[in-house]
Amino acid sequence: MKKECIGMLLAGGEGKRLGLLTKKLAKPAVHFGGKYRIIDFTLSNCTNSGINTIGVLTQYAPLELNKHIGIGKPWDLDRQFDGISILSPYTAQEGGNWYKGTADAIYKNIQFIEQYNPEHILVISGDHIYQMNYKILLNHHIKMDADATISVMEVPPPDAPRFGILNTDDNLRILDFEEKPQHPKSNLASMGIYIFNWKKLKSYLLQDANMNESSHDFGKDIIPAMLSDNLRLFAYRFNGYWKDVGTIQSYWEANMDLLDEDLSLSLNNKSWRTYSHDSNYSPQFINKDAKVNRSLINSGCWISGTVENSILFEDVTISSNSVVRQSILHPSVKVGPNVILERVIVTENTLIPENTLIRSNPEKDPLIVSSENLHSLLSISETN
Repeated sequence: MKKECIGMLLAGGEGKRLGLLTKKLAKPAVHFGGKYRIIDFTLSNCTNSGINTIGVLTQYAPLELNKHIGIGKPWDLDRQFDGISILSPYTAQEGGNWYKGTADAIYKNIQFIEQYNPEHILVISGDHIYQMNYKILLNHHIKMDADATISVMEVPPPDAPRFGILNTDDNLRILDFEEKPQHPKSNLASMGIYIFNWKKLKSYLLQDANMNESSHDFGKDIIPAMLSDNLRLFAYRFNGYWKDVGTIQSYWEANMDLLDEDLSLSLNNKSWRTYSHDSNYSPQFINKDAKVNRSLINSGCWISGTVENSILFEDVTISSNSVVRQSILHPSVKVGPNVILERVIVTENTLIPENTLIRSNPEKDPLIVSSENLHSLLSISETN
């Protein structure tokens, strides 16, 4: 079976900077946008782009992520001969260990890739929020006769040291690449979205695997090695919405962005749908005394209080005389009477007792509220 292009989705991230949100689950499995998990956006991009052979490389706390992906039905990837495959680290006769880096994760799954004999391979991450047509990226890669193509976008100069930074000529051929430089030469940042000629990439993966001093990473090792050998590496400029939700602040901001009617990332885009599981809860109920303004309210919610500029996942209850502002409430959160929540993120199944006040300092990261830390946060005002 020969495929023009298959996708390899890196979804093993621990996401330490997300604190309690990733204590028990992988970063791509974190709830997002009132209905979804972070990985849904990348998987939906694959489906909408016609990439129907995908290997999902998991590692850290994969149970919830594996349950969510299942056989790939929400993304039309429940297929007999291609579709979606979960690729966890494994042992063989010669031994085995965890994935040591992004490149090592692909190297350890060469056998999976080879069964499809692909011309090209798409390497993507499962922890970014964006909508992209990978088919356009692939066509650009083929048109430029590239050995590798990296999707890029301009970022604010102060943020540049957080990314892999590229310098290109006028034809977008990559001249040099620096992974998270202290003094970046430009603000053209890698989005961590790559297309490679598979035969070329395979030779570099095999070479890199035998280098003890390598960190086995695309940005730190593979890309610089290809540039050193003068291979044809090109950049592809992306002009849409893209967010790396790697911190609590960026996660909160990306959710709040969804409340902007002018945002290019639209969850109501019927020509580029974002797919996920349907919980089949009953329709939400808005009580006669409730007030809801500029918010996303999912199925099964029961609103008797005030909700402003917030995102409520399924089966959330807001009791009478309670106010929720600029907050994100994960599934099955129950808010008792006379509660005030402002600029907080409440994790799944948390019960907020009556007469509680939890408000984040706007100069600091939003507070994460869970069953584990709720007691220490009760009746705290202007905390964090």
